[in-house]
Formats: sequence, C-alpha cells, structure tokens
Amino acid sequence: MPGSPAATILGPTATPEQIAAVNAEYGFDDPLPVRYVEWLKGAVTGDLGNSLLTQREVLGDIAQRIPVTFQIAIMALLMALVVTIPLAVYGAANAGKRLDRALTAFSSGFMSLPSFVVAVVLVYLLAVEAGAFPVTGWVPITESLGDNLYHAFLPAVSLAVIEVGFFYRLLRGDLIATLQEDFVLTARAKGLSGRYVLFRHALRPSLFSLLTMAGLSFGRLLGGSVIVEAFFALPGLGQLAVNSVPFKDIPTIQGIVVFVAVVYVLVNTVVDLTYTLIDPRIQVR
Repeated sequence: MPGSPAATILGPTATPEQIAAVNAEYGFDDPLPVRYVEWLKGAVTGDLGNSLLTQREVLGDIAQRIPVTFQIAIMALLMALVVTIPLAVYGAANAGKRLDRALTAFSSGFMSLPSFVVAVVLVYLLAVEAGAFPVTGWVPITESLGDNLYHAFLPAVSLAVIEVGFFYRLLRGDLIATLQEDFVLTARAKGLSGRYVLFRHALRPSLFSLLTMAGLSFGRLLGGSVIVEAFFALPGLGQLAVNSVPFKDIPTIQGIVVFVAVVYVLVNTVVDLTYTLIDPRIQVR
C-alpha cells in the first residue's frame, strides 16, 4: 500500500519528527520481515492488532460486521441456487430448443455484468421508480426479520445475478453430459420415464461441480460485497474495508484479508465433506 500510514493519521501539517515518532510507536520503521513475524505471532493467538482509525481491536471490528456480510453472501448464494437448478434442469432436458438458447444467452450476459451495475439498475427500477425497496439502510435481524430481509433483498440480488450465469452454464453442461452416460441410457432402455431418469439418475451426479462452484463462489461473494455494501451503505466487512483503505489502516485491512481467506478455506473444506451426503459411495472410495 503506497504512502505512509503515519502521515495519513497525523494529517498534512505533521512534521517529520512526529511522523517518525508514530512510525516507531506502531513499528512501521521495522524491516518488513520483522513486522510480518510480529504480526503473525499475534494473528496465531487471535490478536490482529488495533485499528489505526478507531483504536479498537481489529478482531472486534470484524466480528461486529460479520453478520451483515455473511447474511448478504448466504442470501445471494441461495437465491442463485434456487433460480439456477430448475432452469438448468429444464435447459438440459430441452437442449437446443428456443427457450434453452435464450436461457444460455441470458446466462452469458449475466456473467459479464459487474455487481455494481446490477445494483444501479435494481435501485433505479425497484427503489427509485417503483418505490418497492429502500435504497440504503440496514435493520438487524434481531430487531425485525421482515425489515431485515426487506433491506437485504436488493444487495443480495445484486450479487446473485452473476452467480446465476455461472451456475446455469455449469449445471446445464454437466446435465447434458450425464444424460449421455451409459447408466442413464440403460435406465431409459428399461422404460423409466424421462422425468424420473433426469431427477433420480442424472441430477445427483451433476451436482458435484455445482457444489464445488458454490463453495468457490461464497469466497468470491465475501470479497465482491465490498462495492455492493458501499453502494447500499451496509455496515459490513466491505464497508469497513472501503473506509480503511483511504486512511491506510493496515491492521484492519490485513485482518479482513486473513478473515476472508480463512473462511474461504473452511467453506470449501465443508463442501468437500458434504459430497458424501449427495453420494454415500464417495465415502467408501
């Protein structure tokens, strides 16, 4: 990160002596390897340091904002899955037909849309023009579930749209390939209905790739929430990161990056473990 955190903290009128004193206080003048080792010692014990901006513990600031970011990311992921699975099943069962081609084209368009563009469009259509949803603000789920979901809807949809595009193309392609497998053709030859074969024999093995992608997407949603949270003024990790960067609040930025990385690894580990729920034979292998 370019620039001096000490100079940012003290302002443009700070003297070199004052900047040097702050650098010495926070260890900014130590060699980079020394600073990294000291930070790592604290991080291993759960001490991510204190924020240069608020002087509060970084871990406390992160913990305070985790619920908002997690809720938006989980809602976006669930929305994307709920929309994608039935559409992909229909598209695979009717591959090459007019509606399938339209869905494939729309999914390609969704994949190319940045979340902030989707947010602007949704706010204009549903908040400004229709007045159906609020533009900004947040209500904790502990105060009112209805108001909480009301304020979380637009941010979650803004993040979910791009995931729908990725999920649809992935699941549709896997389903089409699975429908050509020998065990599926054998099931059809036995006289089983197409719907039964599709849902009973083809969908389950095709979900593995989608489940893997969902785990990867959750980490992307946590990182991608930065702009969306700032746009909707949500008190989450994204807004904390946006507020910390201009002030060069290095401890807070480091803490956020480490937290997202740890969550990313944990989520994908859980995803690997859930494979056995879809196909118990994996555990035997």
